[in-house]
Amino acid sequence: MKLSNIKPKEGAAKAKRRVGRGNSSGAGTYCGRGCKGQGQRKSCNVRPGFEGGQTPLIMRLPKLKGFNNPNKVLFQVVNTKDLNVFNDGEEVNIQTLLEKGLITKKVLPVKLLGTGKLEKKLTVKVHKVSTTAREKVIKAGGKVL
Repeated sequence: MKLSNIKPKEGAAKAKRRVGRGNSSGAGTYCGRGCKGQGQRKSCNVRPGFEGGQTPLIMRLPKLKGFNNPNKVLFQVVNTKDLNVFNDGEEVNIQTLLEKGLITKKVLPVKLLGTGKLEKKLTVKVHKVSTTAREKVIKAGGKVL
């Protein structure tokens, strides 16, 4: 075996397209470059996105303002008035909120906000609680864990 004898597998190496070798070859006359213009010339090396001097699309579109924070935490919000669906002395946690339909996803964190009046004595176990919500739960005789 010699290096000069080594050949690629059949079908692995594709022959280079020979353009400009007559019309019967399938790539004659204009050789796949079209008719006239910058793209037909030998030194047609224009950068990607170049539109022949016209203002490029990327410059015509407006810039987007601001930025998206990759560390932003989206909370599912529950108000204190919504907790009145529970019975007195019950524990409010992610599972019970999901069962009552107050939240939709188990994986996202939950925050309790202080909108509305709470009339039940509840034990609340959620990820975050606002100060007004904490006061309302304690005032109603409940606990925030």
